[in-house]
Amino acid sequence: MLFTIVVVLLVLWLLGFFAFPVMGGFIHILLVIAVIVVLVRVITGRRAL
Repeated sequence: MLFTIVVVLLVLWLLGFFAFPVMGGFIHILLVIAVIVVLVRVITGRRAL
């Protein structure tokens, strides 16, 4: 589930970076948050539900 969210945010970030520069920053922040959440789950060893 988290991997899917990261992939979707990555695609939206790239789309925003090239097509809509105004939303690129917001999507970038969401992408960074998603990557941090994934890293925390990997480091702590928790499994997704």
